[in-house]
Amino acid sequence: MPLSDLLLPEFDTEMKKTRVTLERVPDDQPDFKPHEKSMALRKLANHTGEMPSFLTMILSLPELDLAKPGVEFPKPPASHEERLERFDAMVAEARARLAAAGDDAMHEHWKLSMGDYVIFEGPRYHAARSLFFNHMIHHRAQLGVYLRMTGCPVPSIYGPSADEK
Repeated sequence: MPLSDLLLPEFDTEMKKTRVTLERVPDDQPDFKPHEKSMALRKLANHTGEMPSFLTMILSLPELDLAKPGVEFPKPPASHEERLERFDAMVAEARARLAAAGDDAMHEHWKLSMGDYVIFEGPRYHAARSLFFNHMIHHRAQLGVYLRMTGCPVPSIYGPSADEK
């Protein structure tokens, strides 16, 4: 079975869980932080919502140097609704890329750097697992904590939450 076929069910499940989490992000507390060193709620939600575009980059670029001219980050969405619309579009594009990725492409060398500083180097499959899946799940879990602390219901992710049985 091709690697992409193994990843697609997980991708679909994780995207659904992420969307439900993003849907619950309150619009009225954009600057909330559980700690002074923490990312603000809106910034964290936007970053989490943009993670599917990173999978698209992993699957479509031979490497990514964040210090190179021309690497641009998207302008933050203007609203909660726009964040969800962008997320849905990014999910569709990333899923199409993943479905089309052959095993040879998944085994190709891929590198993420910032100039001379290498952040990741290894097979594209490991980049997808680590830099996309694990990274997105990490930020989604952070959002769950933020939701709890702002009084918003926390969705059931890998089992019931205190708000959903």
